[in-house]
This record gives sequence, C-alpha cells and structure tokens, in this order.
Amino acid sequence: MVNEHALTVSLEEFGLSKYEALAYVALIAKGTISAGELAYYSEIPRTKIYPTLLKLENKKLAIISKSKPIMCTAIAPEDAFDGIIHEQINKVNAMNTLVSNLKKASEESRKSRGSEEKRYFHISANNVLSQLQTMIEGSKSSMKIMVDQWGLGLLAECKEQLVSVLRRNLDVKVLVSPTQICSEAYRSIPDGVEIRASDITQNCFIFDETELLMVNNENGKGAIFSSTDILGVNQEKVFAHIWKNATKTKALADMTKAEAQEIYKIIKTINETGLTHILNSTMFSKKPEFDLFKLLEKNGVSLKSKSLDDIIEIMDAVLQITCSGHVNFEANTKNITVESKLNSGHSLPWVSILDGCLQKQGYKTRTVFQNNSSKGEKVHIKISKN
Repeated sequence: MVNEHALTVSLEEFGLSKYEALAYVALIAKGTISAGELAYYSEIPRTKIYPTLLKLENKKLAIISKSKPIMCTAIAPEDAFDGIIHEQINKVNAMNTLVSNLKKASEESRKSRGSEEKRYFHISANNVLSQLQTMIEGSKSSMKIMVDQWGLGLLAECKEQLVSVLRRNLDVKVLVSPTQICSEAYRSIPDGVEIRASDITQNCFIFDETELLMVNNENGKGAIFSSTDILGVNQEKVFAHIWKNATKTKALADMTKAEAQEIYKIIKTINETGLTHILNSTMFSKKPEFDLFKLLEKNGVSLKSKSLDDIIEIMDAVLQITCSGHVNFEANTKNITVESKLNSGHSLPWVSILDGCLQKQGYKTRTVFQNNSSKGEKVHIKISKN
C-alpha cells in the first residue's frame, strides 16, 4: 500500500503547502468528492478547505465544480506535474551550467596566478589498514615505504598482500626505525622485501612513484594523495637519500633483537664519530685500537667480555652491512681474514676493533693489508698467544 504520509512530504518538497499536499493526496485516493468529504479525509479544517482548493486549481492540480455542493477532482499526476518536472529539470540544468562556469572561472584564475588545485582523501583510523592492503595489491611496479613502530605494525598485517606483489617481482623497499630491527613486526615482513634502518619520523607509503598514503601515528588517521607530481617526486627523493645512507639489515635477520640492536649501535657509533677518534688516537695515544674500545664503551657497547667466536660473528655481520665483506677465522692456522668488496680502507676501522679485541684477550697480532682495485681489499691477521 502506498504510504500517503510519504507522498505528502514529497509534495511539500516540490513546493506545495502542507494543506495543499494533504488535499491532493486525498483527491488522488478518493476520486471526485465534495469539499466537505475532502476536509474529512484529508483532516484539513473546514475553514481552510476552500482556500486550499482554489490554490490547487490555480496550480492546475485540481478542478472545482460551480454547482453546490462543491465537488472537486484531482488532475492526473502525469498531467499535473509535467510542467513542474520540466521546470525542475531546467533549474537543475541551469545550476549545472552555473557550477561549470564558476569552476572554469576558478581554474582560469588559479592558472593566471600560477597555481593548480590538487585533492587528497581523508581515511578514518578504522579504514587505514584495509586501504593499505588494497593499495599494495594494486601496485604495478614499485613500493617505497618509510615506517616507524606504528607503521611497521600496519605493514606486518599486510603479509598476504606483500607476498602477492613479490610474486609479480615488484621492487619493495622498506625503511624502518632502528628500534624495530628484528622485532616481531619486522620478522612478519616476507622474504624478498629489502629492509634498511634509519631514523624515521613519518609513515609514508609510495606506490608506483605517483600515489602516496600517509598515516598519522598519533591518531591512526590517513590521507591519500593521487597523481601528485611534485609531492611524489619530492618524497621519492627524500626516500632515495635516506635509503642510500641507511643501514642494511639482512645480515641481522637471524639474530635476536638485542644482538641486532648492539650491532646497529656499533656501526652507528663508528660511522658517526669513529674517524675523529682514530685521528685523535693516532696523534695522542700509544694504543689507538683501544681508543675505539673506549668510544664504544662510552656509547654503551662492551666487547671485552665476549668470546673470540662472538667477536668474529659480530664483526662478520658488521662487514656484511658496511662494505659487503666477511670475516673468516681458520682455527688450524690461527689466521683471521677480513675481506671488503669496497676499497679505500672501508674495512680498517673494523680491523682496528678486531685487533684490539684480540689483544685484550691476550693474543699477539700481526696484520697484513692487501688492496686490489678491482676486487676490493683484504686484511690478514695472524694471531698467537703471548
């Protein structure tokens, strides 16, 4: 059954008064009836029924007889509202034309000022994860990702999607905060994703170099920027710069979080202040290798209590990360070989630390440095007990 109340409300939205709408719906439902009957069925006060009928007649929605008692009939809806419908259509078309002209004027004004409007989309905290999963699945060529602890937690929940894009040989690079190396979320990232560590202050996901998703780690809300040429290029450059100087973490993947954090701290300390200490110790100390020990201990890293095997394992990971090298220990010959694929003395600070560790443990050492411009550099450490 048709809801007469709903019809009345709809007619009011078309510009009829409440009494006009009630009267017209009653006439449609009852056919030709007297004015008195119309007042009864429409629940319009008798004093208002005749003025209401005159208004409907003027709007060509009803016919009133000249005889008494006054009889009234509704004009068929398809005839009654044809003119109103066309009037509304003309108004909508006129409004669309006006909006288009205003938009065109606005764009021309911005162009004259050298500016162009770009849009972005807000995402609620509850929808960020599903949106991230959708954007990962839709990637075509690459993903560059910078995440802190919050962002890495989100990414860890996208393992299925990451595995899917890795099967398509997408280039996926992730920068994480150093504190997240070997964390539970870190270990959830599938093999094939290249991960490096650096100081990260934002959560930014770059898809195919054009589409960005940024997430606020304070409230979990996100924003999507699409086809943002300037923003996309700038974020790509920021990522590339950080990535180039970030610490590789592949060699740490099988370690505990505490072991990985210690190695990261060793690398960070030596890279940031090691050269200054080496120069100072060369000038002022008779045992320069011990000064690197002091530098590490000052920064909360102690190697003196570790076994020779532990030291070699730590230095091997360090060499893999810093210069794609290795530390090999031949127990039979008591020879330690430090190899680096990079030239220009990249391995020497680590050789100095290793040599200092050996001397601290009572070994006598003799080092021989070899440099091959095409194959890198190699240092042999011959050890013997004092």
